[in-house]
Formats: sequence, C-alpha cells, structure tokens
Amino acid sequence: MERKPSWNPPADSDIAIRWVEANGLTFEVAEAGEGEHLALCLHGFPELHYSWRHQMPMLAGKGYRVWAPNLRGYGATDRPKGTDAYRLRTLAQDVAALIDGSGAKKVTLIAHDWGAIIAWYFAILKVRPLTRLIILNVPHPRCARRELKKWRQQKKSWYIFFFQLPWIPEWLLGRGRAAPIGRIFRDSAVNKALFTREEVAPYREAAAQPGALTAMFNYYRALLRRPDARDTGAGLVDVPTLVLWGEQDVAIDIHVLDGMEEYVSDLTVRRYPHASHWVQQDIPDEINAAMSEWLPDV
Repeated sequence: MERKPSWNPPADSDIAIRWVEANGLTFEVAEAGEGEHLALCLHGFPELHYSWRHQMPMLAGKGYRVWAPNLRGYGATDRPKGTDAYRLRTLAQDVAALIDGSGAKKVTLIAHDWGAIIAWYFAILKVRPLTRLIILNVPHPRCARRELKKWRQQKKSWYIFFFQLPWIPEWLLGRGRAAPIGRIFRDSAVNKALFTREEVAPYREAAAQPGALTAMFNYYRALLRRPDARDTGAGLVDVPTLVLWGEQDVAIDIHVLDGMEEYVSDLTVRRYPHASHWVQQDIPDEINAAMSEWLPDV
C-alpha cells in the first residue's frame, strides 16, 4: 500500500519522512540528524510529528539523531480500531519498539501533551533505559491525580469527559473538514501569528482523514476506562528531567507543578508566563534555547 506523508518537510529543513515498522504497526516518522544517541520526540493531541518542526534541526545540530513519530492513529501511521488499542501500556510498548528499531545506544525522550503522558509512564516503569527526559506542559501523574480532585482543574478538564461520549465528539470536531481542530490551536495560542491557517493546516487535514478523530479520542477513552495510568507504584523518576511550561495553558492548572520534586530526583523546571499549552510552537526560540542549554552535545 502506498502511503502519503501527512507533512512534507521543506527541502532546507534537513528533515525527512521515513516509515518504521514497530510493535506490529507502520509508523510515519520525521527524522533529522544521525548518530547513536536518539532524541525521540512524542507529540500530543491533536498534533503530529510536525509539532516538533522547530526543535528537530536544533537537536540534530547538537549531534542527536532525531525521530519524531506520528503516534498510532495519527497522520499516516497505522490506525488500529477499538479503544483497547490505545491503552497506555500499549502506547508505551510502541515507544519501546521504536527505540529498539532505531538501534540507538542512548535515548533522550522529549514529549508534549499526550506524548508526555506516555513519557512519564515510560520513565516511571523503566520500560527502556533513558539518558534524559524533557516534558512539556503535562504534570507528573501523581500531581495530576491530586489536582483532578480539585475544582480548579476539573473545570479545565471538561473535554476529557466530553471525549468519552460516542460519535458526538467526532461529529463536532470533524465539521468542515475538521475546521475546529485548527481553531483549537489559534484560539488558545498566545503568539497567534505563529498559528496561521497555513501553519495549522496539517493538523486539520490529518484529523479529517477517515477514522482519525476516533483514534485520537480513543486515547482519552482508554485512559479513563483502563487502570494503566494508576499502576505506576510510587511514581519515581530517576533520570535527569527538564520540565518546560507555558503558563497560559487553558487545559492544565499551574498548581500541577507543585510537589513534582517529590517524585523526580533530578528536576529542572522552566516556566514561561507568555506562552500557551502549545509551548514549543508558541515560543520556539526560547524553548530551543532552554533545551540546548540543558542538553549536552553528543
């Protein structure tokens, strides 16, 4: 079967699209750089590997081999059916299989939004050894669980419960060739000039593909219906971790950052009052600078 990439990187970006077989699926992977130290970048909802377009050249320039996969169900990556295909432990095995398939000797995991939910789980359970961990705008799961008991977070998390409904979320966000997907970015971004219709078009076009929205919502459906996220023991993370946080996040209350040091032994937090949930796209230069400063050259 011929596959059409969900994003065609500019010729001068030094980013290429490749197809990787992992965990029984074919993944669409954006790749830059080379070497034995893999920087694996995991996107969130309703994004793509495209959301790392500003970071990939910087990481490659520091000597990393960079892979940014479209997670299962997204873009041109395979889209298995059924809610259970998107449970957290399965998503973590996708990451493990991608790491194994890369042949890398060292791995730095970089993740945002849903990718960061997977990354926290992956690091806590030590599914594969990590050298470093970078998290963008998603709290440690223990902090998230604590805050979800409070109204200040519950009122921001309404969409998680809405996504549990059958077919209605698909209909609502799928209207007009998934036009609401584009508006999600533009309406909640701080630096809106970086989220033009053209810039967010790949997200909208990918979400408009048959079955794509159902797959994307199934992440949330499986999260609440299966116990995986709660089966993380003490929740301890023992690899150096950098958390980058856009404070103007419409979905996550800032109090989730409180107490994270109880679970992460080597923690660095950088907060950006002038950035949204889409922090690496909202202020790409500042995020690149923070990553570059914290990460060693390889």
